[in-house]
Amino acid sequence: MALPETIQVRRAEERAGYLAMTPVVTQTFRLSELIDLIVSVAGKDARRVQHVLGAGTTMYHGYHYSWQGFAAESAELAALLAAFPDDDPSRAFHPASATAALFEIGGGSQRTLVEILRQEASRRRLFSRRTAWEVLLALTKEFPARYEKYDHARRGDLFRVSLRYEEAQRLLEKMRQAAPRQLRLSWRGLRPPAAVIFVSPRGETKQE
Repeated sequence: MALPETIQVRRAEERAGYLAMTPVVTQTFRLSELIDLIVSVAGKDARRVQHVLGAGTTMYHGYHYSWQGFAAESAELAALLAAFPDDDPSRAFHPASATAALFEIGGGSQRTLVEILRQEASRRRLFSRRTAWEVLLALTKEFPARYEKYDHARRGDLFRVSLRYEEAQRLLEKMRQAAPRQLRLSWRGLRPPAAVIFVSPRGETKQE
């Protein structure tokens, strides 16, 4: 049976595990668009993508998406997934290409990720020699960033720097000192990260 070219997809907002009392929006997705959405959640894993397609439901960025589930043959699915990037451990980390940093705080079921955007952290505090983003990048000169994987949701390769508590504490303090007041206030509750994970989009090849 041929795969459908278009799929009717319902989208509803979800808050704290419950569907919000907001209108359900129905959209027409091309098959490639639905696969892109699922890969962003499940990764480039044929079995998981196949399962989600058949289940007809997934969560993405706080929204619940649902459609009439359908089966996809392995060969058909492999052809669709071939267009998505694979992990590439041979890729080197270029600090100037990073567009965001994820602070990994805690571990196990308590693990959380706090995203810090380059554009936001590049705001300069009056009389400060460095921005908070420059402080972050300086970290990679002391601690090499190691390749982790390709993140389909963020459309970029991830590079990890693991830190001891004291190192993370110093990093956070230096960032706060370099940041303008509004940014310092937004980071007031931020805890020292166990790791900093840099996001480097594919195609970003700038050199320092």
